[in-house]
Amino acid sequence: MTGRTDAKTTGTDWAAWQQSWDRQQEWYMPDREERFRVMLDMVEAVVGPEPRVLDLACGTGSITDRVLRRFPRATSTGVDLDPALLAIAEGYFDGDARVRFVTADLKDPAWADALPYDSYDAVLTATALHWLHSEPLAALYGQVAGLVREGGVFMNADHMIDGTTPRINAAERAQRHARMEQDKADGVLDWADWWALAAKDPVLAEPTARRFEIYGEHADGDAPSPRWHADTLRAAGFAEARTVWASPSDTLLLAVK
Repeated sequence: MTGRTDAKTTGTDWAAWQQSWDRQQEWYMPDREERFRVMLDMVEAVVGPEPRVLDLACGTGSITDRVLRRFPRATSTGVDLDPALLAIAEGYFDGDARVRFVTADLKDPAWADALPYDSYDAVLTATALHWLHSEPLAALYGQVAGLVREGGVFMNADHMIDGTTPRINAAERAQRHARMEQDKADGVLDWADWWALAAKDPVLAEPTARRFEIYGEHADGDAPSPRWHADTLRAAGFAEARTVWASPSDTLLLAVK
């Protein structure tokens, strides 16, 4: 696969930035690779090993990377608004004809107009849509339903909080954060540390500044329950929707058109 070495014009090691992003995300989600594995298992089970994929809120292209390693005959369209993460994605996949990236704001009702295809076998997203509150997320699910072909799949792996179990939630959060603090003391980069490094990089400094102009420091949405996601996806036009994997803090929810 091309595009996974230093960029010719900048000397930037895009693979190193991609790996650094993965390590930072794994600090928050130690089961991240397991949920990606289940996600791809379900893609293969439902739509086969040569899917046309939409990597929704793609970031650095973490899902696309795993899709193409697992399914070499797949194609992927990544869509995001973050200029810094897209710069890493575009550098990392430079020259790979199976991959295209689109800059679009998922809160813009016309965002899908910029996509190269009208339909996809699989729309996949991870640790991204919790930035949206319930109302715009429900609207986005309606648009996603229009992009998934009949028999195709949508999967969202994210923080989905069951508000009916507050003691369980508090205990899980306390245990998880104790582990994270120990890992951080051992030198693991957190979100703020990672972005501080990006802001100092000669190539990423400018897109990182633009990224914070767009998003601010962080913007958490409602993080509704898995049941809310499943009910909302069925209301949007999916025939079936349910959890196919869960950790104590995260859920992978699958919907079939």
